[in-house]
Amino acid sequence: METVRHHGRETAYEVADRGGTGPAICFVHGSGGSRAAWKAQHRLADRYPVVTIDLSGHGDSEDVAASAGYTALSAYADDVAAVLEETDARILGGSSLGGAVAMHLLLEREPDVDGIVLAGTGAKLGVLQDLLEWLDTDFDRALEFLHGPDRLLHDPGPELRDESIERMRECGQGTVRRDFRTCHRFDVRDDVHRIDVPALAVYGEYDQLTPPQYHEYLADEIGEGDLVEIEDAAHLAMLEQPTAFNEAVAAFVGGLEE
Repeated sequence: METVRHHGRETAYEVADRGGTGPAICFVHGSGGSRAAWKAQHRLADRYPVVTIDLSGHGDSEDVAASAGYTALSAYADDVAAVLEETDARILGGSSLGGAVAMHLLLEREPDVDGIVLAGTGAKLGVLQDLLEWLDTDFDRALEFLHGPDRLLHDPGPELRDESIERMRECGQGTVRRDFRTCHRFDVRDDVHRIDVPALAVYGEYDQLTPPQYHEYLADEIGEGDLVEIEDAAHLAMLEQPTAFNEAVAAFVGGLEE
């Protein structure tokens, strides 16, 4: 683990590099997650160095005093911008909230990247009102709902499900609530067409949280947008079907290199 200091706080990140000569890829996790969500993407490191980040208040990163919505989104974008600068990563990837952070960064900061991977995300990320209320009043019920069939995971073994629940518990109710409320207020449908780098929109076949049409919209609106479905997966396709997910990412980045 490494850290970069910016805006008065430290952001943790990890670099996996097994001699890959391609452009480095920086992956950003979703709500209540950490860089551990991308552990299976380290397998790409023999071709592309892989950078994974803990957003503020997640994993090993210091928290930030930011309210849900634009303020938190902007703070998370600061985290990513600092790590991009520190690592010279050329490809930016984000899952769910991480995808929102990545889109926000490209639309408002114009970082020097060559492409973007948008996984399990959308130009608008409305959250079920019941879930928002449970995140306020009944965290256990919120976690059970999120880990129901075809939400975060399609058909996970107990170990993967338990790991996901434990990761959210470690993150804490307050941060998870901030994340989901930030997602709920995110809407760049009027602006996403301005993203001017090639994009890969990749989604799990059974994802009920960000269904296929969210990704079809991204691929249509972004001028150079590709679309890939990952079979037998839901929202966290990179964890459930890492081989297929990694192949999609490698094909996309390889196309950029050509």
